[in-house]
Amino acid sequence: MKILGIDPGSTRAGYGLIEKHGRDLKLIKSGLLKISSQDKNVRLLELSKSFASLLKKQKPDFVAIEKLFFMKNLKTALEVAQSRGVLLLIATSLKIPIIELSPSEVKLNIAGYGSANKKLVADMVFKILKIKKLHVLDDVSDAIAIAIVAANQIRWLSTIDKKNK
Repeated sequence: MKILGIDPGSTRAGYGLIEKHGRDLKLIKSGLLKISSQDKNVRLLELSKSFASLLKKQKPDFVAIEKLFFMKNLKTALEVAQSRGVLLLIATSLKIPIIELSPSEVKLNIAGYGSANKKLVADMVFKILKIKKLHVLDDVSDAIAIAIVAANQIRWLSTIDKKNK
């Protein structure tokens, strides 16, 4: 099963694709979705094309995306919300199930602390995946963390489903 984690943003969006076999998780691909325009409306178009291309090429079974959290800067929050909307629309139009996770939920599940800093989250991501530390932006390590937490939730939910049958 392949899970694509997304850390949405207004000027860049990180992604991390992992594959899950039983309890084993393997990093397949990670990076940033292409967004280069200075025009905020064109950025949304670039984001949609880049994301649709990634989904069609990698064919994930699930998309896990970070929920919007309270931001002090309303302008930034609105732009991130627009980006999330584009991402949700594309995944839904391709009939890919979506899992939404809050930042504190991801931090709690990855690092054991809901207010963990970015470095601790990144360190734990590489430890969980049993790979050497990569030099990636926070957006990318956060996206991989989102995918890991979603994979664990899928495992937990499937265990409950089996018990209820």
